[in-house]
Amino acid sequence: MALWLLSGCMPMTYPPGRYSNSPQISKSIFLAEDGAHLPLRSWLPKTEARAVLVVLHGFNDYSRFFDRPGSYFSQLGIACFAYDQRGFGLAPKRGLWAGEAAYANDLQVLVRLLKQQYPKRPVYLLGESMGGAVIITAMNKSGMPPVDGIILSAPALWARSTMPWYQTTLLWTLAHSVPWLTLTGKGVKVMPSDNIEMLRALGRDPLVIKATRVEAIYGLTNLMDEAFNSAGILRSNTLMLYGEKDEIIPKKPTYAFLQQFLASDATEKTVAIYQQGYHMLLRDLEAPTAWKDIAAWINDRPAKLPSGADSHARQVLAQQGQVSSVQ
Repeated sequence: MALWLLSGCMPMTYPPGRYSNSPQISKSIFLAEDGAHLPLRSWLPKTEARAVLVVLHGFNDYSRFFDRPGSYFSQLGIACFAYDQRGFGLAPKRGLWAGEAAYANDLQVLVRLLKQQYPKRPVYLLGESMGGAVIITAMNKSGMPPVDGIILSAPALWARSTMPWYQTTLLWTLAHSVPWLTLTGKGVKVMPSDNIEMLRALGRDPLVIKATRVEAIYGLTNLMDEAFNSAGILRSNTLMLYGEKDEIIPKKPTYAFLQQFLASDATEKTVAIYQQGYHMLLRDLEAPTAWKDIAAWINDRPAKLPSGADSHARQVLAQQGQVSSVQ
């Protein structure tokens, strides 16, 4: 009876309105197909761009996360664009989950617009955490324009199949009884980064969401399920970055994803594992190391990354029995 009563209260998604507008981009706005104004940031080279990088932020974060790496890449001739995804930052319906299809569609639309603006330049996608999961799912949906490669920084891959039963049961129960309940994460002792000053700044930033609705966590978990299950069908040149000290996305789902991903087709796959890396690899104290690897992969596709993190990945994955296809 209790389960029957709980089933009457469902976690909600808050999808876009009717797609009836012509999408556009301006200096600070990505106008989506439903008329939503998604804040857009860009870091542009002073000379003609060599490549274009479309960037997606993580859960509860927003596009400002890319300020320092965006400035670095622009100095190397890479034009970078990041937008606040629906429900985050200054995008509409703050704190509400728009649904996996909405996030994937927005990315596809922006990629099409930028390919029109830069018709002769290679286009790459970079996603941090949730952003990486959005990219994985978008790449496997119809309508995704071809891109030259994707970069996944600590992608959110903690699928239900890799969670303990009590965790999935609790999430389902809360999502179907009090989906509006907000959780702050206080008391959860994890280190997302070793950059303490950066973490303190995030704590002061009013645009970073501090209290999260249960139904949004439920939606994120659905996204992680879809991304994790896409490992064997992801067809794109890929650079995947992961920190050995990541306490947000555990090793078990990450390595399980890699096992399927590396066993699939012959597209170029480079895995980099950073011994001193945390979840926020692009903002850690040693973040410039990862920036240099990304820039080298985009511009030169070297046999070995400057940091040697790909060599370390081969050693780590060999111990897991997952090294056969890794670059």
